[in-house]
Amino acid sequence: MPQLIFLPHHELCPEGKVVEVEPGVTVLDAALAEGIEIEHACEKSCACTTCHVIVREGFDSMEESDELEDDMLDKAWGLEPDSRLSCQAVVADEDLVIEIPKYTLNQVSENH
Repeated sequence: MPQLIFLPHHELCPEGKVVEVEPGVTVLDAALAEGIEIEHACEKSCACTTCHVIVREGFDSMEESDELEDDMLDKAWGLEPDSRLSCQAVVADEDLVIEIPKYTLNQVSENH
């Protein structure tokens, strides 16, 4: 089974975390199942950028993003070439190293 290696994030997983997942699960669902509370203001409908992550290793093993995801990513804080919306990034058969950005842009919440 592939491993998701979450790099340390000051609030969500200060120690970082390594989890094994079945192929076919999204990065967001895997994170939430392990108590890593990645924000997802649009309830996983690909309508915001709050679940933005950067896939540092294993990016090419996943299916490519579609046009809707690309359009949303254009609005993400700290966008990088290996950025994905974790609600849309489906784990394939390779390990992934995932960085959760320090900030998110949430137009619904006033906490950020």
